[in-house]
Amino acid sequence: MTDSTTLHLTSPDGAEARLSLEGGHLLSWLPVGAGEQLYLSPRSEFVPGKAIRGGVPVCFPQFAERGPLPKHGFARTMLWELVSHEQGKDDALAVLRLRDTEATRAIWPHAFELELSVRVSGRVLDIELACENTGDAPLSFTTALHTYLRVGDLDAVSVEGLSGLRYFDSVKQAEALQRMDLLLTGEKGVLDLDRIYFGVKERPLVVTEDRRQVVITQQGFDDAVVWNPGPERCARLADMPADGWSEMLCVEAATVGIPVQLPPGETWVGRQSLHLL
Repeated sequence: MTDSTTLHLTSPDGAEARLSLEGGHLLSWLPVGAGEQLYLSPRSEFVPGKAIRGGVPVCFPQFAERGPLPKHGFARTMLWELVSHEQGKDDALAVLRLRDTEATRAIWPHAFELELSVRVSGRVLDIELACENTGDAPLSFTTALHTYLRVGDLDAVSVEGLSGLRYFDSVKQAEALQRMDLLLTGEKGVLDLDRIYFGVKERPLVVTEDRRQVVITQQGFDDAVVWNPGPERCARLADMPADGWSEMLCVEAATVGIPVQLPPGETWVGRQSLHLL
């Protein structure tokens, strides 16, 4: 990846983030007084047109393989345009844009404009995705911010806030009810783990590892995805090291169960905020 496609954000208090215009992809988040919070695979090739493994990929206009388009859609493999890149009084902000092209319309016949805003300040990261329907017909999409959290020991991780929610287990291809907090301790993660939790909406999720806690909140996104490939599936991923699964856990703001229906001229906005306590 060349410097011309990489942006570095630094807020006045020292919080940092790094983004790639390739895929509109957040690669790194360094809160004030803390180390790297996102997992980025050392085997990612950073080749134009190829998805980056780790960080925060943008899934749009299709989540996973739940439709006819390429897995997770096309936004994560396209070159985005830089709209603005600035340091404010208390934060740093970058805004990227992606519009429909002849290539996207060939597989998804809609006019749209995506805008991705990334803001860092202190120990908070805000990621906002907005989609405007710039065409003359309604459009429908599913989407996610596929956030890879870095962990030191997956055995020591728990996710609070999912209790009582219905979820779809993509491994077992069955629905179930989450009856308590998701505890990964002692099980190497209930692996492999691939669940879509429905109706999360704005309830906070707390990812805890020993004394470290990341509080994740979302607005506009209805669902959340929790994913870890486990050792067997990870070994089959060419862009992941064999032990990469033990260093990450995806907790993704998503709208999957009920697709967004967007009339002409209207805009949908979704946000995921991460706060390191």
